[in-house]
Amino acid sequence: MSTTLQSQAHTTSMQSLLSSHHDVRSNLDRASLITQSVEHRNAIIAESGALATWNPAHSTGRIPNETYMVRHEETADTIDWTAAACIAMTPALFDSLLGDALAVLRNKERIYELDRCIGADADYAMPTKLITDNALSTLFADNMFRALPDNISDSIFADAGFTIICVPHDYIDNKEYGKKQVVAMDFDRRIGLIYGSSYCGCIKKMMFTVMNYLLPEHGILPLHCSANEANDGSTALFLGLSGTGKTTISNVPDRKLIGDDEMGWSNEGIANFENGCYAKLINLDPSKEPQIFDAVFKKRPFDQHGSIIENAMVYPNGVCDLNDGRIAENSRASYPLTFLSNVKEGQVGTHPKTIIFLTADAAGILPPIAKLSPSQAMLWFMMGYTSKLAGTEQGITAPKAAFSRFFGAPFMPCPPAKYAALLKEKMESHGTQVYLVNTGWSGGAYGTGERMDISITRAVTAAALDGSIVDVEYTHDARFHLDIPTSCPSVDDSILQTRNTWTDAASYDEAADTLAKQFAAHFQKEYGQADLDPAIAKECPGL
Repeated sequence: MSTTLQSQAHTTSMQSLLSSHHDVRSNLDRASLITQSVEHRNAIIAESGALATWNPAHSTGRIPNETYMVRHEETADTIDWTAAACIAMTPALFDSLLGDALAVLRNKERIYELDRCIGADADYAMPTKLITDNALSTLFADNMFRALPDNISDSIFADAGFTIICVPHDYIDNKEYGKKQVVAMDFDRRIGLIYGSSYCGCIKKMMFTVMNYLLPEHGILPLHCSANEANDGSTALFLGLSGTGKTTISNVPDRKLIGDDEMGWSNEGIANFENGCYAKLINLDPSKEPQIFDAVFKKRPFDQHGSIIENAMVYPNGVCDLNDGRIAENSRASYPLTFLSNVKEGQVGTHPKTIIFLTADAAGILPPIAKLSPSQAMLWFMMGYTSKLAGTEQGITAPKAAFSRFFGAPFMPCPPAKYAALLKEKMESHGTQVYLVNTGWSGGAYGTGERMDISITRAVTAAALDGSIVDVEYTHDARFHLDIPTSCPSVDDSILQTRNTWTDAASYDEAADTLAKQFAAHFQKEYGQADLDPAIAKECPGL
């Protein structure tokens, strides 16, 4: 059967489900979704009025080893199947699993249908339909996805929306597949399946991956980043993997937040994909992150709240202990952008003046901040060095060094040249300055040194954004090809050179050489045969 006919068959099956089921709750108002999440025991009411929920151990993070992309031979060359995150699934197996999920939904007591979109720029907003049996999953999508704009018909995706089938609390019983959970995306037929995982992040990251696949073909660069805007209208992007500080660093009182995790950069400027935030809660300090704390823990009537606290320690009286990670290190909170006091109306902005690459360096080698040349920026964008932090994926219990190209490899399915070429074009066109900021360890590696204090990160970031370190004196790190400022307002100059923070300089040099060799090995593996500008390869540590 052709892809077109298969797509029509799936559409007919889903329409049949919605038209024949005895209780379809379509596009309920927010208060009803909150109330029903409690009534159906999807969540309890915390002290603040927010909803608290806990997932089974297998659903406290994403499931990369059970996340698939359907391979259609007609479009196979549009996906980089050599990437670890691009695991192929046959159309036939996807159809079988989707059929199983629809059969499960037919027997459910109730079904929820929610129509939203992804993207604040109506020119490329993606109409998105969620079909599930779970009120809390629907509320999460209501938090995170955007209302359909009046001019959605102007979108390049107006007639090519995406549907998510989500069956979060039922295990798969399919002998051909042989596993209990799956997240699968069929980009060609615009259908996604989440089966057996109740982790809310699966819904969010599925649609991010979809946008990352579709947008480059239209000259739009999707980025795993947050963004904010200064009073003069200049904007900044903050790229980084989960846990590196995108949400925290971009939430500051003197700049308006445009978005905290997913952005598109078109010829018109930048635009948030989402309607809400999905912030990490572990060790959240209200004195240092008041915006996030108030969004979740400011007391409101429960049916007017709707923030979702996921996998945090909550006591019987409804009080949360955010320093207790026994349930999961990856505790999260989902809340609408409207719960923040400094959000940019419309969540769109001009072309970014500044880009910050955030890396949580568990080796304790990289400086708090470094200024990058265009070639250095391309190298660090393509390498995406960071550390995976505990809990963001199943099996990650301590920081682990990782290279994640474009600071979001699990969600970037296209061949890497597409993303790299778009960033280069846009940086050159708009004169964007790029900095590398280490939110990881200093004074030693993880287990010996200490995590960079948030006050230091905020200070170096502020200096980059206001331009106060543009013209200071810099020293060049020949090992990592980084230009490091010798001074920065509100920061002790001695910590800017990370080697000074180690008690044993020889140990630092040994660890730094080891990390540089890891850079070189990864670069050769990923890009050794690629036709790259020699100026980019020249900036790779260890080469």
